[in-house]
Amino acid sequence: MKALKNIAFLLFFACLGTSAFAQNPDLPSEQVDIIKSFDARLEATDRFQVDPELPPLDTSTRRLDYQVAAKALEVEYLPPKIRPLAMSGDDVPDSYNGYLKFGGGFPASLYGNGFYNFSNKENFNLGLSALHHSANNNRSVENQRFSYTKLNADGTYQHDLGFAVNAGLGFTSDVVHFYGYNEVAKALEEEYTFEPDAVRQRFSIFDAKASIFNGVRTEADFNYHAGVKLYFMDDNYAARENGFDLLIRGTKWFDGSHPLNIELETDFTSYKDTAKQSLNNFFLRPSYTYHGDNFKAKLGANIASNDDNFYFFPDVELSAIILKGLLGAYVGASGTLQKNNFRALTDYNPFISSRVEVKNSNYYNFYGGVRGTIQRIDYDGQVGYKTVDNLALYLLPDVNDTIPRFDVLYDTARIFFIKGSVTAPLFQGFELSGAVSQSFFSLDREEKPWHLPAFNVNVGARYTTTLDAKKETKLILRGDFFLENGVPYRDDDGNAQSLNGLFDISLGADFFFTKNIGGFVQVNNLANNKRERWHRYPTFGINAMLGIVARF
Repeated sequence: MKALKNIAFLLFFACLGTSAFAQNPDLPSEQVDIIKSFDARLEATDRFQVDPELPPLDTSTRRLDYQVAAKALEVEYLPPKIRPLAMSGDDVPDSYNGYLKFGGGFPASLYGNGFYNFSNKENFNLGLSALHHSANNNRSVENQRFSYTKLNADGTYQHDLGFAVNAGLGFTSDVVHFYGYNEVAKALEEEYTFEPDAVRQRFSIFDAKASIFNGVRTEADFNYHAGVKLYFMDDNYAARENGFDLLIRGTKWFDGSHPLNIELETDFTSYKDTAKQSLNNFFLRPSYTYHGDNFKAKLGANIASNDDNFYFFPDVELSAIILKGLLGAYVGASGTLQKNNFRALTDYNPFISSRVEVKNSNYYNFYGGVRGTIQRIDYDGQVGYKTVDNLALYLLPDVNDTIPRFDVLYDTARIFFIKGSVTAPLFQGFELSGAVSQSFFSLDREEKPWHLPAFNVNVGARYTTTLDAKKETKLILRGDFFLENGVPYRDDDGNAQSLNGLFDISLGADFFFTKNIGGFVQVNNLANNKRERWHRYPTFGINAMLGIVARF
């Protein structure tokens, strides 16, 4: 590095010398001899030490004024997440997929009831159920017997897209016997006897249904449902009936509590004995319900059509809280076309003739009442007034027919009614419930509402004990009381009379010996009341059953 510096200095001075010759032509131009190389060096110097110092502090006080313009800032906050405090709850009892109840008793009877549920917790559920109940009191009253069997399958599939599909199949066999000839024989002082096949009536019904609906809440708060129901029915006397019902329903919720509902329904019935009859109804039912803080108001209509005739029925109700938690009041009006088809008529009275006229009962119902809760006791009291065109009545064409079977009559009626109900959980595990109703009939043509009860009382008590460990049911005690007035009928001379009333007390108990196995006992009609609900057809007297109960 030092040699490079020397060369640089020599070149620098050489240039200066050349420049000097170029500037002064008088200088001699002879040869110049370089005696030694130039070595430039700085002499040693002393270093001066300078220490920095801070300037003196300014201790004077100054007043500063700031002018800040006021401005409101809009800040959006996320809604707070409200979480309930953790509370200790009761242990949840184990759930069971299956249940079975099987037993027998006197008069000769057999009872079986069971179901089993196949469930995929995510999206599939299938339930199977079976019921059979039969009794034979032939030793006391010839052919006083019945048999009822029902099988059913019902399944629901929940799709990941949010919709659900439901489908079901069912079969019902209802067998009764026209044993009323025994009472006719007594009245005429005769002796009649029949083989069971000669007085047997069997109703066979096949049911099928399918529907699609939203299985979860939709983003638009809109619920939808579309379903169809079918049935095929026949009896031992060549009567047949088919039914088809299509229902489409949509509900739009506003603010999560105010539903706007629209229903469309087509209900077809085809009945055939010696002739063919049709009973086809169409319905449009719009309604809107508003829920306020202390009241609820529903405004709707039921627009119906049958055989090119249109009917406009109200569907309105207004309810309000008078004393919060204690007393509420309501008033409303409703109405519809109610079918009196072969299935509905035989379900109410199985001893009717297989040659009937099927008709609609169109009724208007105006009602009002109070309901509420006092000391955990729920109550509901109501008064109302109904007008009914084609009210179905039941009367024997001849009370002395060898095999008595009822005809169905229709009349226009006005009915004033009073009814009430109460449910009282008096203490833990014990609940008392009751209902009472009284109706007053006014008919256009008939003298009495033949075979229709006007007054009835139902009272039930239930006591349940549980296993402390898992809150599973261990003992169930039941008691029921039924009271009903004697229904009106016509005697041999055609005069209006009343049959004996109903007075029935029943007791029952279920007890589990282990977690899964138990037993039951049921005693009905302790008063041995053999009233005739239908003229010439006395009911069973005291009867009892016992058996086993299983859950799994």
